Amino acid sequence: MVVLTCDRVPDVNLGHGVGVECEHRAMKVFIGSEALAAGRVTRNDLRRHFTRLAPDVYGPSDPTLTDRSIAAHLWSRRKGIVTGVAASALHRAFWVGDDVPIELLGRSTRPPAGVIVYRDAYAPEEVTTISGIAVATAARTIFDLGRHLPRDEAVQRIDALLWGTRFDVKDVLPLIERYPAARNIRRLQVALSLADTGAESPRETWLRLALTDAGMAPTGTQIPVFDEAGALVTKVDMGWEDMKVGIQYDGRHHQTDRLTYVRDQMVNRALARLEWNVLRVIAEDPLPVTLARVEAMLSRRGGRAA
Repeated sequence: MVVLTCDRVPDVNLGHGVGVECEHRAMKVFIGSEALAAGRVTRNDLRRHFTRLAPDVYGPSDPTLTDRSIAAHLWSRRKGIVTGVAASALHRAFWVGDDVPIELLGRSTRPPAGVIVYRDAYAPEEVTTISGIAVATAARTIFDLGRHLPRDEAVQRIDALLWGTRFDVKDVLPLIERYPAARNIRRLQVALSLADTGAESPRETWLRLALTDAGMAPTGTQIPVFDEAGALVTKVDMGWEDMKVGIQYDGRHHQTDRLTYVRDQMVNRALARLEWNVLRVIAEDPLPVTLARVEAMLSRRGGRAA
């Protein structure tokens, strides 16, 4: 029987690792029938101390994304390959919530709530191991993100993975050659053409795509600006370096953190001295107004960007 006290049961193996929740140790995820057959838990333990995360799979009541990914993999009888948004997070992409659907490559049918199964072909070299489970490689993850998500969300998710890993989208091209008849290849190609390693947040990606759709695609992201002495002043989120026109997307911390605010003011003065025209955009700015302001800035500096 599982006793939830560290002094009495320091390590109880439930088929996938340590299954006891202590003050400083997270509860693990396991297959219930395996733990029952091994005599490591009772049915009463399962009801009282664990939460059913998937059919015959149990874990903590507040599962993380990693917990839920492990649960989905175990539900597939350890045959499913985690891919998509969850896989991007396991590869250290930012901006992924714990509640996103867990996508699997596999043959399982009737997935439980919160799990999506794609019956797509994959090769062994497209699979790696993270947190003890099979996960699509970064290249395969991007391959699936670009095919299964709408354009803007796909680009946002790919950007987040590129920012977190500095991965090169060129490594996805061999997969396109390997699976030319895969669904939504054209959608993937469009997403790859729009992806960028310089987006620090999904909102920056959103703004860059809006500018691109309006015929004003920024020519660079995270553009370094140096002062007269060669010292780095800042990196402009996106812009047109040849015209010294830039855009900074300010998140809430820019408005609520005093030190960030003061630093921004000092940077703004330095940019003005260096003849950079930089527009600071916040979430509340109406998009048509922002686009009009950018177009006017570009016009004053030599014309509309292509």
